[in-house]
Amino acid sequence: MKHPTRLMILLSLAAPLAASLPALAEDLEAAVAAVRQLGAVNGQALACAEKAAAARAKVLMLAHSPKTARFGAAYEEATQEAYLAQTRASGTCPDTRALDGKLNDAAQKLQATLPIAPPAAK
Repeated sequence: MKHPTRLMILLSLAAPLAASLPALAEDLEAAVAAVRQLGAVNGQALACAEKAAAARAKVLMLAHSPKTARFGAAYEEATQEAYLAQTRASGTCPDTRALDGKLNDAAQKLQATLPIAPPAAK
């Protein structure tokens, strides 16, 4: 096979992938935003000594988020920012019900952007 023919074949195969890259980037940013939202709730829960909410946030993070530096950093940064904001604020901590509502919202966004894969059949 001549080089121009190979090049044409490769370009024709790459075109559909290139067309989907903007959608993939948007999906990735939405997923990172969902992880950041979860981290923010986690930080507030930690600052307010809401151990159950913080534990649930951790479980959600481990279940949904890819184990990559980008997602881990987004979660940790959002956690630290929210923790510092809560401890520096003169306001009071939200009640457990309000924190659970924020956690439920974050869980829904995670499920929409990073659904849990079903376990493989044995």
